[in-house]
Amino acid sequence: MSSAPSTIPAEPVADRKIQQVRTGRERSNWPATIVLIVCTLSVLVPLYVTLSMAFKTTGQAVDGNAFSLPSPLNFDSFVQAWTLTNFPRGFAISVFVSVTAVAGEIIVSALAAYAIVRNWDRRLFRWSFFYLLAAMFIPFPVVALPQIQLTGLVGLDNPLGVAILHIVFALAFNTMLFTAFLRSIPLELEESMRIDGAGTWQVFWKLIFPLLGPMSATVGIFAFIASWNDFMMPSLIISDPELQTIPVLQKIFQTQFSNSYNVAFASYLMAMAPAIIVYLFTQRWVMAGLTQGAVK
Repeated sequence: MSSAPSTIPAEPVADRKIQQVRTGRERSNWPATIVLIVCTLSVLVPLYVTLSMAFKTTGQAVDGNAFSLPSPLNFDSFVQAWTLTNFPRGFAISVFVSVTAVAGEIIVSALAAYAIVRNWDRRLFRWSFFYLLAAMFIPFPVVALPQIQLTGLVGLDNPLGVAILHIVFALAFNTMLFTAFLRSIPLELEESMRIDGAGTWQVFWKLIFPLLGPMSATVGIFAFIASWNDFMMPSLIISDPELQTIPVLQKIFQTQFSNSYNVAFASYLMAMAPAIIVYLFTQRWVMAGLTQGAVK
């Protein structure tokens, strides 16, 4: 009686795929890694120099060694920059412009996107969206002169006018982001509220706007960074030097910083610190809003 031939069990297909995936993960993409390292250093090295120079004395700042550590730490440069540029006033004006721009961009863009998405079958709203997309290709310098004349005629040559212009010029990009996100929200949710007697405004404020939280955070972060660091628009629109924002004030006092590098870097550090802090604490919402809006 012949015994059955022994067979070696074949390796399951699933195990082979898992092994291939693990092998692929162990491989390093050195070109991409090198590019990331270079990009990281291009950000960290200037930031280190800024921190180092800001805490140095005037003598240490001009010794030609920008990478040396300050010894001892000197805080007088921050005091001089604080008083020289009248930092509290400039900081308050910059905060006003940024907060107004953030709130306005979120609310106006969300309303525009909601109207476009829910009325897409109507030609007026559909072409309005295309019109906004076309406006994205018009940079501010192209229309700078008409805007300067217009804001002067209507009395908006002040920080409020700058905030309004930020809202208007960011409307196209923000509406595109909100539109992509709104398409992922089921229409059945609104219909259930309308059956219960809710109107359009109630549906938007009580249902749609809370659901737009991740994208609102993304738009708000972009709006804050853009308005806080903006130099061109305030310098052209605001006519009163006493009402200028921090970036413009630093340019005004640039000549007084020429012989005091430590004071200059201290002023730069105080100006960019709020934007860095806001981004570090809110960066996870940027990717969350973009990825949720990209997947329907």
